[in-house]
Amino acid sequence: MEKAASNRFDVDSELRESLLPECRLKFGEVWEDPSGAHKVGCIDAADSSMVSGFMSGKKAKLALHDPPYNLVVFDRLGKADFINWCEKWIRNTSSVMDEDSSLYVWLGADQNDGFQPLPDFMIMMRGLDEFKPRSFITMRNQRGYGTQKNWMSVRQELLYYIKGNPDFHVQYTDIPKILRGYYKNIGGKLTENIERGKSENIRPGNVWVDIQQVFYKMRENVPGCYAQKPLKSSDRIVAASSNQGDIVIDFFAHSGSTMLSCERMGRKCFTADIDPIFCEISIRRLERFRKTGLAGWQNEDPFKREC
Repeated sequence: MEKAASNRFDVDSELRESLLPECRLKFGEVWEDPSGAHKVGCIDAADSSMVSGFMSGKKAKLALHDPPYNLVVFDRLGKADFINWCEKWIRNTSSVMDEDSSLYVWLGADQNDGFQPLPDFMIMMRGLDEFKPRSFITMRNQRGYGTQKNWMSVRQELLYYIKGNPDFHVQYTDIPKILRGYYKNIGGKLTENIERGKSENIRPGNVWVDIQQVFYKMRENVPGCYAQKPLKSSDRIVAASSNQGDIVIDFFAHSGSTMLSCERMGRKCFTADIDPIFCEISIRRLERFRKTGLAGWQNEDPFKREC
C-alpha cells in the first residue's frame, strides 16, 4: 500500500486494484455516520433517482461541489458532453436544496484551451432560472503552470449562486487592516476606515490570497488526492453560508474536505462520490480526525493499516 502515499488514486490502475478491496462501499451503497451527523454515498451525482434516495427527503442549505474538470474528463467526455453532464448534477442538486440556499462550484479555466470549461458552464447556469449568480471568486494557488511566453496560471475559480434569500454571515481574514482614510460620512460625521469596521482584520473579497494551497508538507494533505482543496476555503464557505445543524451537500467528495469542515463546525454533511476509493478516503479522514485531531496524513499512506 505504500504507493498510496505518492500516486494518484484516480489514474494509477494498479494502485486502484489494490485499494478497492479495502473500501467499505460499493457503487449504490451508503455509509451512515454512527454519530448520526453525516452520510457518505457511493452514487452518481448525475442520476436523479440515486440523489433523491440518498437525501431521503432532506433539504440542504448549502451545496459545495468540486467536480472533476481536468483534461482527463475532457478526453473522456468531450466539452459539450461535459457541460451536459454538469447540467444533470446541477439540476439534481437544485432538487434537494432548500428554497433559500447557496451553491458554490469550483471550476477551472484552462488558458491553453479557450479557458474551458468555465465559460460554457457559466452560460449553462445562466439558463437555469432557479439560480441567481452572486460572486465569481478567485483563490490564488502558490504554484501554477505556464511557459516563459505567458503569465503563470496561479488561480482557482469558485462560482457562487443562490436560490431565494439564504443567510450570509460576514467572515474575516487573518490580514490586519492597514488602509486608512476619512472618506465616508455617517450621521454628519466624517469617519475613518478602521473606526467603522467591526474587526481589526479585513473581510475576504472575491480574490482570496490568504489561503495556502495544500501540498505534501501540510498536515491536512491527503496523499493520492489530486487538486485537494484547502480546509480553510471550505471552512470559510461553510461558516458564511450555513448555520449550525444545517445540512451541507457535496456530491464530489474527493478528499472529504467539506465533511471535515462540517464536522468541525457543527453542520451535517451528506457527501458522495462515484468512486469507492474517494468515499473510503472521506470516511477514514473523518475517523482519523475524531480519533487523533489530525486533519490529514501529510505524506503518510491513508490506507496503511493501524496496528
